[in-house]
Amino acid sequence: MNKLKLANLYRSELIPISGKLVDRYNLCLQKLGFTPTKLTHFSIDGIGYSPEIAEEKGTTMYLNNGEANPHAIIISPLQKGKPVYSPFHSFDREMMKQVFQVHGQKINDITRDSAICIDFDQDIDAFYEPLDVLKYDKVYIKFHLINNLDQIQKQQQQLIDTFKQGNNFIDEDLHAKLLESAQTYGDLRGRDLSLHSLQYQTDSFYTKSFGGVYVLRDFISPIIVFENLKWYKEAIKDTIHDITIFHIEQPELMDKLRNHVIIEHDLEEALNTDRYQRIKKMEFAMALKDTQHPLRDILNDAVLFKSYLNKLDINTRKRIMGVELYLDKLEVSNQYKIADIVDSNLFNALHLPHSSLIAKHQDLIWKLLINVAPKDVLFLYWYDKEEFYRQYNTWDDSFKDWVIETISNNI
Repeated sequence: MNKLKLANLYRSELIPISGKLVDRYNLCLQKLGFTPTKLTHFSIDGIGYSPEIAEEKGTTMYLNNGEANPHAIIISPLQKGKPVYSPFHSFDREMMKQVFQVHGQKINDITRDSAICIDFDQDIDAFYEPLDVLKYDKVYIKFHLINNLDQIQKQQQQLIDTFKQGNNFIDEDLHAKLLESAQTYGDLRGRDLSLHSLQYQTDSFYTKSFGGVYVLRDFISPIIVFENLKWYKEAIKDTIHDITIFHIEQPELMDKLRNHVIIEHDLEEALNTDRYQRIKKMEFAMALKDTQHPLRDILNDAVLFKSYLNKLDINTRKRIMGVELYLDKLEVSNQYKIADIVDSNLFNALHLPHSSLIAKHQDLIWKLLINVAPKDVLFLYWYDKEEFYRQYNTWDDSFKDWVIETISNNI
């Protein structure tokens, strides 16, 4: 990952944590029912997730009490606006944006000497079967302070009120209690430590529950897409819910999404886009073996591209250049079908969210499309960083150089 780090494409916006902030983070972990980290230095994202702690604990879901109970940790106002590197839901960043919009000033004050534990409560104690994800409706965002600082503030105020009554100002025991509280927690008078709960309304979304599930319920009829084959097979046994269920690798899924006006395609228009060139070049790079030139040079140099293209067997050439071949044949006759000439995976990769969708639904459908056909390195980096990093580790070093150059030129 060193090349990505040097290009500021790997964990570049994480916030470094050390010293007292580590202690506060651990208090949050314990308050939420988790074991503390042994690390003395780590980094966190906008939701309080740490890649280093995830590696230590062997799971990216270490902030979850079961798949139905995700949490967040705020220990710094710098988390405002930061990316969420391993979102459990597609709406996690939206929820954190709402948190800082409503409680931003209080967060600045509280995190001077405390930390905030967040419970994302969907009124679901636990999941038992895959279609339980349909229970998602409203998410109640609830806040808890480490050391119950808000409760201690009330106790401190009660001591002050008692001090002001009658002759209590000469009570040495009361003096000692006030002094102990002030020395331990500071003067909490005048500080607003009350964070009222917030509510987030879900619509269509993605969740990592049950191996990854897309819940599309803002269209003609509800569609559920499972990434995990086991849970898909379990879900299709359901006879109660009036929904359509797919596994992400089913060819029929794309037909359904087109028919429901969720996705669209225009091969002729796509041909002139940078996105098409990225997809075609990735397909080409994956087909090349034992090249005499670096892949980066082959993909960037038109002469080398043609040279190596003509070294491939005819079927591989047709697969890579299928869109051009189809459009050329279409100019001669309209009897040709896309499926006869264009590779299905390449065709799937050239789809777009339908232009009528609102922005947040477009982002969700982009994520779905990139999971169906992960052939655009830029969009894979944007919409599924975990999958991008996994694939990146398998690539040729020279192809990595081209990928880094491609992403950097588009940021």
